[in-house]
Amino acid sequence: MGNNNNLVPGFNDEKDDSLKINLEKLTDVDNGLIVYLNGYIDTYNSSFFQKRISKIVEAGFINLVFNCASLNYVSSTGIGSFTAFLKMIKPKGGDVVLLEIQPKVYEVFQLLGFSQFFNIKDSMQDAVQFFKQGTPVAESLFPKIFSCPVCSKRLKATKSGRFRCSECKSILAIDQQGQVFLG
Repeated sequence: MGNNNNLVPGFNDEKDDSLKINLEKLTDVDNGLIVYLNGYIDTYNSSFFQKRISKIVEAGFINLVFNCASLNYVSSTGIGSFTAFLKMIKPKGGDVVLLEIQPKVYEVFQLLGFSQFFNIKDSMQDAVQFFKQGTPVAESLFPKIFSCPVCSKRLKATKSGRFRCSECKSILAIDQQGQVFLG
């Protein structure tokens, strides 16, 4: 990883000890950038985080991969920051992929119902493939027949979202890619 200022002028002008951010050009993706996050995002440093990512978008990078392998904690305010980035870059034709999210961080996304809004991938290859194929047309997956992960009852979802199993009453969620999970 080179100097962040070479990719985004003035990026390193402001620092926060609770969240270190490193940048790397995503050469396989147009206007792509990998954002390595190390630390945590909460109420106190979320404005710092938002300012740094705004600088990235202003520099023309709209396809962002957030590598979250070293991100130890995200509060609801931090998740709000990620949502703001989506709203910022979607109209510009860009998107966000969250990569290598730790289970405890993913749990916060799930509990708050945000895991279905984000493209969450396990490998850089999957992230690059997501950008290369473009955003899939989600509605083509629906209606989707699947089994409840709790009681195995066969269910049908007409669209992504949250709903209750008719058999065991568990709250389930299905994302736009058709993945089913408790939530």
